[in-house]
Amino acid sequence: MTSLSSSMLPFLICLLFSLSCVTSARPHGDFLQCLSLHSEDSTAISKVIYTPKNSSYSSILHFSIRNPRFNSSELKPFVIVTPTDASHIQAAIHCSQKHKLEIRIRSGGHDFEGLSYMSTVPFVIVDLINLRSITVDATNKTAWVQAGATLGELYYRIAEKSRTLAFPAGSCHTIGVGGHFSGGGYGMISRKYGLASDNVIDAQLIDAKGRILDRESMGEDLFWAIRGGGGQSFGVVIAWRIKLVEVPPKVTVFTAARTLEQNATKLIYRWQYIANQLPEDIIIDVLVSRVNSSEEAKSTIQAAFFSLFLGEVDQLLLLMQDSFPELGLAKDECTEMSWIESVIYIGGLPSNASLNVLLDRTPQPSLQFKAKSDYVQEPIPEIAFEGIWKRFFEKDIEMPLFFMFAYGGKMDEISETSTPFPHRAGNRYIFAPVVSWSEETKEASQRHLAWIRRLYTYMTPYVSKNPREAYVNYRDLDLGVNNPGYTSYKQASIWGRKYFKNNFDRLVRVKTEVDPTNFFRNEQSIPPLSSW
Repeated sequence: MTSLSSSMLPFLICLLFSLSCVTSARPHGDFLQCLSLHSEDSTAISKVIYTPKNSSYSSILHFSIRNPRFNSSELKPFVIVTPTDASHIQAAIHCSQKHKLEIRIRSGGHDFEGLSYMSTVPFVIVDLINLRSITVDATNKTAWVQAGATLGELYYRIAEKSRTLAFPAGSCHTIGVGGHFSGGGYGMISRKYGLASDNVIDAQLIDAKGRILDRESMGEDLFWAIRGGGGQSFGVVIAWRIKLVEVPPKVTVFTAARTLEQNATKLIYRWQYIANQLPEDIIIDVLVSRVNSSEEAKSTIQAAFFSLFLGEVDQLLLLMQDSFPELGLAKDECTEMSWIESVIYIGGLPSNASLNVLLDRTPQPSLQFKAKSDYVQEPIPEIAFEGIWKRFFEKDIEMPLFFMFAYGGKMDEISETSTPFPHRAGNRYIFAPVVSWSEETKEASQRHLAWIRRLYTYMTPYVSKNPREAYVNYRDLDLGVNNPGYTSYKQASIWGRKYFKNNFDRLVRVKTEVDPTNFFRNEQSIPPLSSW
């Protein structure tokens, strides 16, 4: 460890006087001095520490808040660390333990409930934004990607080396790989190749003791747990080694939008029977939303069927005519492009955008939102969808929608115990409702939150049961939360079995072995046996 150099004193004095007045300076000063003392380079760590009175604190905090619902939260960290080196994380872990502070790890900031940057108890954020190097080995079809990188950055770096290599992960280019891989990571080629976490072959993790572990040194149980068991439970993953997959030089995409007046309800009903049965080279997902009708001052429901096919357009049209002729897909609704171009298309980015747009992690203007998730195992009847339409037309609900993401293919072939992600064979698709709103009042938030909770209750008869399954990457605190201190197994299993089914018990055992004092925790982290 390095000693506190005289050059650090002005920095620490400035930090001491810039701390929030609501807490005493001494403990915080001790924490900051601890960071300096336990970093390999005290000068370097001084450049990546931000306190509430620091001029950059607010911009650093809000840059990666992806849900504006939490922009005005008073649950703010008293220090943000943006490490450029593993030693900075080791120091943050040691000093947070010493000073009894919680630590929140942020990669891209897409946690739906803001758990990567909020806490009800005193806490520190370790923001991995500066740890985002990516090394692609096209010859061996592998890559090392640091946890602060985004999916867009990863896809871009792969395309730099090869236009026929890809990786099966999500469609939003600003999502951080750290949290995404930790929870599974589903995307447009997952029916062909499985989840992102199914294609992780090594990792580097800093545990509660500050040790840097790889797959060999951490052991297979911990390596199993971090690939789908959710972030913030077992340590800080700082890098992943992934297996890249092959894609053809040309793929085909389409978006076919159909309204109620164009038989959208019947098309959605029919889609449920074929989406998980299609060949694994194709995925067809659905986005259902309320839109303006062609009739003045009226609204209707639109189902946008959007697809990626790992092949050329003529092959796709033959496949669609054979499997889903009801959609009436026309050739002019389809476009051939490279896989990397399809990332831009599916991500909803401008059609004329260059690949450089994938490197832009600047948050786009967005609405406040609340999301939920369900797994559907039997087709939902048409009359149930008609009940959803009634709810979509309710007054004062600004932007209701839902996604239906098709499963099947490779997802059916992988055992539900191969990783903590258990939602495999037997699931037709994910049903993921989202409600968004722009009005920045407490009443508006309560109104929209109540609406989506009523919709969730309405869907009960039509989705998975015992447990009612949910996707951990679509975090939902309505499912249950841990107590800030003591958490019973019974309490944690309420939400834990929805995300992980029977894998929850193995996750608890791993947690007990690697973090028995429950240092890495949040409202939905895996508890150790010692906290029951």
